[in-house]
Amino acid sequence: MRAGRRWEAVKQRPHPALRATFSRKREKGQCVAFAALAALLAIGALPTASSAGESYGIGRAATPEEIAGWNIDVGPDGAGLPPGHGDVSEGRAIFEEKCAACHGARGEGKPMDRLAGGFGTIFDVKPEKTVGSFWPYATTLFDFVRRAMPFDAPQSLTPDQVYAVCAYVLYLNKLVPPDAVLDARTLPKIEMPSRAYFESAYPPKSEAPAP
Repeated sequence: MRAGRRWEAVKQRPHPALRATFSRKREKGQCVAFAALAALLAIGALPTASSAGESYGIGRAATPEEIAGWNIDVGPDGAGLPPGHGDVSEGRAIFEEKCAACHGARGEGKPMDRLAGGFGTIFDVKPEKTVGSFWPYATTLFDFVRRAMPFDAPQSLTPDQVYAVCAYVLYLNKLVPPDAVLDARTLPKIEMPSRAYFESAYPPKSEAPAP
């Protein structure tokens, strides 16, 4: 109890040095608060271009061709897959020429990521995050290969070549037979082993009307 009373006494009658410290901190806090308020007021006074049709007066609108060059994403359900097709044997030849130097002849990895194997390790402390053991959608493989591979020449493969490389990588993971042919219809139908262990952070919006 005495300790509590002494603490109350210190709070009520602080030492002169403490009073000076508290005063400086209070002044500093007031300065910070005033500065923050001034910044907010300045931001509110800036002109904006939020209204339809307004612009900053620089640059130009992107052309449809330019937009198409970036609009190449592929959804889990296959939305966005282009026309074309490729099989395992074609994919093997392309993989050996353009991919094996980084990923190994059979996707074993080194110097870059391993692509095949690792089944059943998804819940291990250090899972093998290969295409077959970890990726939930086969369509993601197409999206990634077309967008970013090969490392030294991304987006240089034709859709047919990308389908073929995907077929070979999935074959290395024992997910398609050696005579598999992949296209926009067959690729989304491949069931990946770890599909059930993932949940989208962006679930589709319900079309049902609000009550």
